[in-house]
Amino acid sequence: MASNRPAPEVPSAAHLDDRGPFDDGGRFEGPGVVYQGGVRDRERDGARDGDGPWEEWNPTEESVRSVRGKHRVAKQRGGGLARSGTVLGVGVIAAVGAGGMASAEGRPPVPISMPDIGGMAHDIAEKLPDAESLPGIGGLISDSGPSGSGTGADSSSPHAAGPLSQAGLTQHEAAQGTGAGEALRHRILQQADAQQGAAEQEQREAAETAAVDRAEKDATAHHAAAEKAAAAKRAAELEAKRQAAEAARKKAEAERLAELAKSFITPVASYTLTASFGQAGDRWAADHTGQDFAAPTGTPVRAVHSGTITQAGWAGSYGYRLVVTLDDGTELWFCHLSSMVKTSGKVSTGDVIARVGATGNVTGPHLHLEVRPGAGDPIDPMPWLRDHGLNV
Repeated sequence: MASNRPAPEVPSAAHLDDRGPFDDGGRFEGPGVVYQGGVRDRERDGARDGDGPWEEWNPTEESVRSVRGKHRVAKQRGGGLARSGTVLGVGVIAAVGAGGMASAEGRPPVPISMPDIGGMAHDIAEKLPDAESLPGIGGLISDSGPSGSGTGADSSSPHAAGPLSQAGLTQHEAAQGTGAGEALRHRILQQADAQQGAAEQEQREAAETAAVDRAEKDATAHHAAAEKAAAAKRAAELEAKRQAAEAARKKAEAERLAELAKSFITPVASYTLTASFGQAGDRWAADHTGQDFAAPTGTPVRAVHSGTITQAGWAGSYGYRLVVTLDDGTELWFCHLSSMVKTSGKVSTGDVIARVGATGNVTGPHLHLEVRPGAGDPIDPMPWLRDHGLNV
């Protein structure tokens, strides 16, 4: 093991009145105070001529001379571990040597040996793993020393020759001289801007979707309203057409009735309505089958419409009866006549065909009129007369 140059010896016990803080071999075993000029007990030894002022002295970098000696400096690995060990060893040796020289004036030298701290640090550094092999650390540091000439990392790596303050930076950021903190801040701001942009985009898309939905709903509502309006318009048009058709029908019916009124008349000009159709009474075997027009005996009976006399004569309870058949096959019976003016042939509307009487089963003079469509069963004469334009 290499050794440093011996430091000046500490004064031995032979130069002192008594042993003081030193043993028989001259080794310091304290307590004592290191003063400028040596290690001694001030109260015991007192001041000496030429020692200068007695004051406490603490070695510093300015007051301790550099001790020149050979020291093996271990190759620095993993962030300067060997270098720091070497510097520690040199500092210890320098402090101890300076203290020894300061206290060795006028005293016999005492040999002092120190361990080779640099070698020990080198041996320890040889057993430590390389920093590049540690997970998560190899990419952040470099094997290069203070001079930048390392042998363990590839100099082409973007982080091999850069300081730790630039670890994790992109080549563009490193080229711009951006620090790690500024780069982190820039990335955080970029991420915040991206998130804000994504949120704004999402809001815009949601607003667009809502606008489309509203437009579709409005279009649907507008379409429904348009269909409803169209349906109402169609209904109004249909109602107008219906009303127009009804008005036209009524007009045509009125015209027809007016035309019929020219060809249909009441059987007697002056009359009083007595027994009606379907009325029950003890004088008829069944309900009344016609309409009675009460009038004085001899009142003229006229043909209601043009037709042909198909029957004329006595008819039992009907008394004297005339049957006039119209062109559509409807039979008109004129009963209880006092006399018959025409008994056969064609007749026209308004022709006098007989006179009112009281023949047959009656209680007084009147005209019994029956209407039998198609020569069948009788119907109520009053609606039939009104349907033909007569106001009865």
